[in-house]
Amino acid sequence: MKTFKVLEIKESVFEDNNQRADLLRQELKEKKTFLLNLMSSPGSGKTTTVLRTIEALKDEMNIGILEADIDSDVDAQAVAQTGTKVIQLHTGGMCHLDAEMTRQGIEGLGIEDVDFVILENVGNLVCPAEFDTGACKNAMILSVPEGDDKPLKYPLMFSVVDVLLINKIDTIEYFDFDLEAVKERVMKLNPNIKIIPISAKTGEGLEEWANWIRNEVRKWGE
Repeated sequence: MKTFKVLEIKESVFEDNNQRADLLRQELKEKKTFLLNLMSSPGSGKTTTVLRTIEALKDEMNIGILEADIDSDVDAQAVAQTGTKVIQLHTGGMCHLDAEMTRQGIEGLGIEDVDFVILENVGNLVCPAEFDTGACKNAMILSVPEGDDKPLKYPLMFSVVDVLLINKIDTIEYFDFDLEAVKERVMKLNPNIKIIPISAKTGEGLEEWANWIRNEVRKWGE
């Protein structure tokens, strides 16, 4: 029988990416720029939430946005209308960003005068959870119409985030969505997670979300 070499590619890729992510975080710390990785499935209201966040914080801090997508620049155009610094990242068919892609985005955006950057990751509940982007904190959005079973189906995503926004809370009476069940399931996966019900449409819960960001940006800059 011929012998052959077995190369564990996935482990190697993750190890290399984690090292790059740690280096990027260190550089962001030195520049006192806070990077938030925002993840969700498509249609959760991610871009609308980003726009609301800009509106709430634009007079207090300099904000930059990295819009990641497989294709199109629709989201970047929407952000640009606010006057906020934004760059569109095309992933070339990949369903996530890694640390090197994020670094390229940061360099393209330019953060010399930026306090707070939101990376709006590709809409997906699987791949983005596996790759450390180098962000200071991770957040995700779960929208009410998606259902309350998502923590059971995608446990890794709920395990790696620091804050969970439950969006479209204004529609909860129209869907079979058990908010308390979601909280219980998520807390079992991630006891330290912050859970904030919001409505990007009506503004409900957005002040609590903005306060969380204010606190994290302040601590990062100390």
